[in-house]
Amino acid sequence: MAALVQEVLPPTLDSTSEPPSLFDGTTRLYINYQCPYSQRVWITRNVKGLQDKINLVPIDLQNMPDWYKEKVYPPNKVPSLEHNNKVIGESLDLVKYVDSNFKGPSLLPDDPEKRKFAEELIAYSDTFVPEVYRSFFRDAQTLAGAQFDYLEKALDKFDDGPFFLGQFSQVDIAYVPFIERFQIFMEKGINYDITSGRPKLAKWIEEMNKLDGYKQTKVLEPEKLVEYYKNLFLKKA
Repeated sequence: MAALVQEVLPPTLDSTSEPPSLFDGTTRLYINYQCPYSQRVWITRNVKGLQDKINLVPIDLQNMPDWYKEKVYPPNKVPSLEHNNKVIGESLDLVKYVDSNFKGPSLLPDDPEKRKFAEELIAYSDTFVPEVYRSFFRDAQTLAGAQFDYLEKALDKFDDGPFFLGQFSQVDIAYVPFIERFQIFMEKGINYDITSGRPKLAKWIEEMNKLDGYKQTKVLEPEKLVEYYKNLFLKKA
């Protein structure tokens, strides 16, 4: 994929901020820069080269503007997408929507076997993510380790590239925001290397880190993430 100019990111909007001029024909992706669910759709926008077509509107989740719930997205969550005078949400649905409704390279292959595997893996992300998070309260190395073993096996299915379907796809987008955070926290917080004994996963992370559209979305302050997760998962009662 072509190298991208580093985007100047807009400032985050909070309860003191005025809303954008809603439903004026502009396509807007409402996100939070720290939110992994938002990151899925942000990556999709970037790798499809839609920076000029879809405007980022970052929202402060700790101090949310009232207008977001009242006028944009009543569930009051991010991400959401304002497009064609309607607003839709849910990160995996939005990845598919942006891929299907905008120009840019398709993020699903034509091969029916690969498409079927894509559906399975994208659906499994809804198991993988909560299972790893739950493991942090118990035996993370064993319980999360089993989840990373699942991914290592999945990465072995197609040998025509380093990604889940061989070539980069929606599947990689579904997983990478969470694997990024899990790798940072598990290495620094519980001294566990998720790539140890998992060469396919190590290669996948290496290749993901070469993608400009992903690099621009990565966690900027890993130390803060580690502290946040430690307080959330490792504090003794």
